[in-house]
Amino acid sequence: MSQVEKKAGLLRRTSSSKKPLKEKVVLMYDEIFAKEDPAKNNPRFWDELFLMKVNLEYLESKLESVDGEEVQRIQDNINSLFHHCVQALGEEHQIKVVNALQTLCALFRGVHQKNKSASGFDIINMLMGFDKAEQRMKDLMERLDGLLCGDSSESLKSLCLKLLLCLECLLCYNISQNTILEYVMINSIFEAILQILSDVSSRGQHGYDAVVLLALLVNYRKYESVNPYIVKLSIVDDEPTLDVSMLSQYKDKEEENQGGFFSTLTSMVGSMFIADVDEKLSVQTNEAILLALYEAVHLNRNFITVLAQSHPEIDIPVTPTTPTPTTPTTPLGTTPPSLDMMNNPELPLDPNLQTSNLLITFLKYASIVMQDTKDEHRLNSARLCLIILTCIAEDQYADAFLHDDNMNFRVNLHRMPMRHRKKAVDKNIPSRPLVCAVLDLMVEFIVTHMMKDFPMDLYLRCVQIIHKLLCYQKKCRIRLHYTWRELWSALINLLKFLLSNETTLLAKHNIFHLALLVVNLFNMFITYGDTFLPTSNSYDELYYEIVRMHQVFDNLYCMVLRVSTNTGQWKEAASKVTHALVNVRAIINHFNPKIESYAAVNHISQLSEEQVLEVVRSNYDTLTLKLQDGLDQFERYSEQPKEAAFFKELVRSISLNVRKNVSLNTLSQDVLLKEFSTIS
Repeated sequence: MSQVEKKAGLLRRTSSSKKPLKEKVVLMYDEIFAKEDPAKNNPRFWDELFLMKVNLEYLESKLESVDGEEVQRIQDNINSLFHHCVQALGEEHQIKVVNALQTLCALFRGVHQKNKSASGFDIINMLMGFDKAEQRMKDLMERLDGLLCGDSSESLKSLCLKLLLCLECLLCYNISQNTILEYVMINSIFEAILQILSDVSSRGQHGYDAVVLLALLVNYRKYESVNPYIVKLSIVDDEPTLDVSMLSQYKDKEEENQGGFFSTLTSMVGSMFIADVDEKLSVQTNEAILLALYEAVHLNRNFITVLAQSHPEIDIPVTPTTPTPTTPTTPLGTTPPSLDMMNNPELPLDPNLQTSNLLITFLKYASIVMQDTKDEHRLNSARLCLIILTCIAEDQYADAFLHDDNMNFRVNLHRMPMRHRKKAVDKNIPSRPLVCAVLDLMVEFIVTHMMKDFPMDLYLRCVQIIHKLLCYQKKCRIRLHYTWRELWSALINLLKFLLSNETTLLAKHNIFHLALLVVNLFNMFITYGDTFLPTSNSYDELYYEIVRMHQVFDNLYCMVLRVSTNTGQWKEAASKVTHALVNVRAIINHFNPKIESYAAVNHISQLSEEQVLEVVRSNYDTLTLKLQDGLDQFERYSEQPKEAAFFKELVRSISLNVRKNVSLNTLSQDVLLKEFSTIS
């Protein structure tokens, strides 16, 4: 019985007694994998090869199948194939360029599958030969740069980016061990990536791949040597490029049918639309784009101005004037704002027109990602969101913008459904300075993650972000109108949780460090609250909450006193909390007798809040507190050495994910060949 086997490169139906014929390109591949030089008897061999439709699967499987001795025997031919692929990238005949790019992709994939345990040097030798590697890679990078920056079609640019991602992620599990990337450092394509991200048309189609490529290149041996991509990213001052190259690339890939989260692109500012859904949101996290955003915030001070760049949230249908992109289109129900409208400085002055910016977009995204941290990828994304917020909270310009009373926004954060609280109705969210949304996000996380598998690292970061914001408010004497009682209540409940789960948590975590940070937040309010709390009533309410929840602070003091007076690994850590509680205990010990006396004299069994506040106000003058040093000081964020292990593992995870998703068939061969056969 006869059959056709395209997979193996067989060409036509034959009878069972005859061998099937092979495609010409397959026969040519077989010649390359023979010992002889394929061009010896056919001087036009390489010209003809790149006019043939590439058989990706056959070429890759052929590379995988050769053993060690065969590799040595055919190495000259493989080197020659690589060289002629690079040469073909400079051809005017577009079909040759497409076939050369796909052949290079197949070479990288095939060599990776064959040499999973091989060193980068072995791979370089197999593909190019040591003696010619530097020139070959220089030629390759120059030609790719020319294709990305020139008038090439969008399909061709997409293929170039896929090839670069293959080169970056396929050859080694750890990109910092991918020796070929040394040549990508020497022959930089940074400007080409920025050009893609600066162009409205190309960034819409290639922005995601370009940003992932840049994020990974920035992390190549970043702790071991001078990385030119880090240096160049740190000095970019072109706002449109910074804008779209980072946050606006949370593209439609964010699972449009799993939680209604997706993004749209505008000319200057990217924003995301988050649909209103009743059930718990389930959004696919995108660590690569978060990493790119982190690198921009961390490395480039100019990016802070982009975060604050406001634009109106408008929904104006437009007719596309550009060809349909090959990347996912905007989901139904979300039409990007008109580019003409966004570029028009004379926007309609409608007081009901809501404005947005990249920071609001990021806060909304973070509020979804941080809801569920049980999955490793979500945990990494939540951690990265908090690291980004840490960098923002330390930046003077960002703090000034966050606290600007003339820049108010409505931010609809997503809240986790909880049995003990009513579902929030967010239709009439007040317009407030953005710092209120940041504080809301921190409070929301604190309240919703007190669980058995306690995310200690995330809690520490949350509390430290709050502390840094308070330090700025104290320094600049900013009286923020915020519902501080919600924060105080969340912090007290956190202390209560630590006390209730002391034994379980101590087996894994130093709970005393977190308790110290929380107590010192209260010390900030006690010592400096009169400089940044909005009214004197707010200061009274602080004391009321401390007195009302005195049992939690009393229990905490008993616990840390017990641990600090015994020998053990937590003795010193517990002792610090004991000393930090001095003013909280002074307040409790001062006001509690006064309140009890007031109740006894007035024959009241249970005092109202207003009656307790009256006692507090009338007894401040006899209260003695100790001045505590260093409350308004904090250690600035530093990636190295504390976060280095996290970022190395994160980059490895992203690289593995890219390796899974970089498909050579992302752009159909038939579509490509049809497109370029009309050009050539």
